[in-house]
Amino acid sequence: MSDKKLKEQKKQAQLDEWKAEVDKLKAKASGASADAQLELNKEIEALEAKIAERKAKLDEVADDSKEAGEVLKDGGGSAWNSIKSAFRNAAGKFKK
Repeated sequence: MSDKKLKEQKKQAQLDEWKAEVDKLKAKASGASADAQLELNKEIEALEAKIAERKAKLDEVADDSKEAGEVLKDGGGSAWNSIKSAFRNAAGKFKK
């Protein structure tokens, strides 16, 4: 299997992991107070949008080997870091 394909699979696995984490956050949010649920649901919606955006980009570049190489090379750069940061922020709100 090519390096490109392995990197694509790794990124897809990360997206799948994040989707599972969102599901866990949704379950936790459902047990929170009404005000907390509103705030947490906004965070969850933002996470889902970012994940969907990265999934679309990964799908888009999968057929373009030059662009895919650049996107996969650094993991999509700031976009992947943005999702990681959003998860940290959302998780932090559950600890309050």
